[in-house]
Amino acid sequence: MSAHDQEYRDPDEVKKLVDLIHKITTRPWKIMEVCGGQTHAIAQYGIEELLPKGIRLIHGPGCPVCVTPVYLIDMAVELAGRPEVILCSYGDMVRVPGSQQSLLSSKASGGDVRILYSPIDALQLALKNPGKEVVFFAVGFETTAPATALALKMAQERGILNFSVLMAHVQVPPILEMLLNSEDARPDAFLAPGHVCAVTGEEDYRALSERYHVPMAVTGFEPVDLLRGILACVNLLEHGVAMTQNMYARVVKREGNAEALRLIHEVFSPVNREWRGLGLVPDGGMQLRPEWAMYDAEQRFHLKEKKCACGSSECRAGEVLRGTLSPNQCPAFGTRCTPECPLGAPMVSSEGACAAYYRYHSH
Repeated sequence: MSAHDQEYRDPDEVKKLVDLIHKITTRPWKIMEVCGGQTHAIAQYGIEELLPKGIRLIHGPGCPVCVTPVYLIDMAVELAGRPEVILCSYGDMVRVPGSQQSLLSSKASGGDVRILYSPIDALQLALKNPGKEVVFFAVGFETTAPATALALKMAQERGILNFSVLMAHVQVPPILEMLLNSEDARPDAFLAPGHVCAVTGEEDYRALSERYHVPMAVTGFEPVDLLRGILACVNLLEHGVAMTQNMYARVVKREGNAEALRLIHEVFSPVNREWRGLGLVPDGGMQLRPEWAMYDAEQRFHLKEKKCACGSSECRAGEVLRGTLSPNQCPAFGTRCTPECPLGAPMVSSEGACAAYYRYHSH
């Protein structure tokens, strides 16, 4: 363990923060984290068990793989089945079920599916395979969007024509606004995702805090980070103050990352996007701007969205993603739904809440 990790896992600091949270808590509060990495850290380190009984941590829709709509997965599977296509994406994406198949099952059937760490790797693959069409299934929050934008700019500058992207990028603030407008899913406060805010900055979250009178704390992923965020939320709630506090200042700057934001705004524009299990989210996704349309796989391959009544009737992933159901409250959890045989995406992804509960909680 590095000295840096040790600093933010220090047992004495953890105990100090837990004691402070207990000391100031006078009533029940619901605090939602909207990052799957935070969900896994909370489960791994037993953070929730350290808190006062009245503090409930709610696991929100913080997994971009989990909320990728079925029709986009079906498009990716269709592309993977074409002999001229090499379909690339991140590792979590390949096992997420579509309406009929996952990318993993498509690969087993002969589709050329590659797991890559970066869209830049997909661009290099296109250079090495000029006789193939290389499609990158671009998934992720604002955190991974700059890398996709950079790959597209590099493709344009180098005149690489056998490269395109299937866009599944989503944006966090619009889904928070949807939850804040929901009677059953609205939490009392949010732990804002530090990795996203490192790119976008704090302003969108500050605006939501003011508009909906809800406290938010930008925080990271280590136990001390998370407890500092929880302490900030509880303190704001107890004093009736609605604002956003940055508890992850070593990584997040108020204005965000100017170069990453420039790339996002140059290449992408907001679009209404379906979030799996949550419905249509206004401005919840990103699309390529018209001047980048030649790199849009949907247009290049004339793909059409196919509506389907798909998914297991047992799977209650939508409720898990909204924070109205804990994973272990689902009757199928750990029995008919496991990482080896998932009914829904949150049991597959390394950022999924169901996968976190399965890995770290007794089932």
